[in-house]
Amino acid sequence: MKIVVLGAGALGAYFGARWQEAGHEVVNLVREGRAEQLEKHGLQLHSKMGDYTVPDPVIARDPEEIEDPDLVFLAVKGYHLHGTLDWLKQLVQKGAKVFPVLNGMEHISILQKELGEESVIGGLSYIIATLDEKGHVVHSSEFHDLVFGPLHFSQQSICEELAFACNQANLNGSISPNILEDMWKKYMFISAFSGITTAVNQPIGEIRSYPQTLRIAEHVLFEMKELANAHQVSLTDEQAAKAFENLRKLDHDMTSSMHQDRRKGLPLEVEHLHGGALRLGSEVGLSMPYTETIHAMIKPYETYQQ
Repeated sequence: MKIVVLGAGALGAYFGARWQEAGHEVVNLVREGRAEQLEKHGLQLHSKMGDYTVPDPVIARDPEEIEDPDLVFLAVKGYHLHGTLDWLKQLVQKGAKVFPVLNGMEHISILQKELGEESVIGGLSYIIATLDEKGHVVHSSEFHDLVFGPLHFSQQSICEELAFACNQANLNGSISPNILEDMWKKYMFISAFSGITTAVNQPIGEIRSYPQTLRIAEHVLFEMKELANAHQVSLTDEQAAKAFENLRKLDHDMTSSMHQDRRKGLPLEVEHLHGGALRLGSEVGLSMPYTETIHAMIKPYETYQQ
């Protein structure tokens, strides 16, 4: 496959490198600053699942440089979504399908409206990774999973082709028969995990030391389950309880990417994640007091802190 990675941060660079390692053609479509960093330092993975150095990473600064793309792996932060739309339109016109792995759900309707329903497949990722000072990927978890599936009947073949590419690579990738449900399950979990770790400014193990604090995360999980139900996705109480149990099993020092961004003074996806949930709740008249509280607590840290 010819895969364009749009958003070659930790997540995009990691999966792009794994596909390239397996012999697929990968193009990193990036802005000038990241392009210069890649040109100067190259691209390396430091991973529990195996280190890898990308030989001569292919860099593009404009979609006009790219011919015959099969897939765009869209791995930007939610607050950068609108800035990618012009590039995405050009790549879709060249024949690419778009595989977004943004957290949340609002981006799907935005992308479908801008690019057409046939162009956007459903997807999500599970990975904990960050960039070091050279822009190399530090993958600190044992999971590196992609889940994807068709949102339009015409997308089955591209999903099967992607599954084959993932099976060849050092990562876990699978087609889901119910990708919307899987995306909502991830949204439910990440809203609680990102929300509580970022608001409290502690890893999950410290939070578990205070049951009353951890209980807020549990309430967020069940609010998100109700939100999914209100949008005709049948998450269950059992799935919310399982998500809470998973929170309780995470390693003591594990934390969310949003909390890592807060520690680094980087912009936060609070408006994309928790703000998006509140907007989706407002659409159906659903009150979400715990999510609203988490949103309000994180909001002061949304923009870059000196």
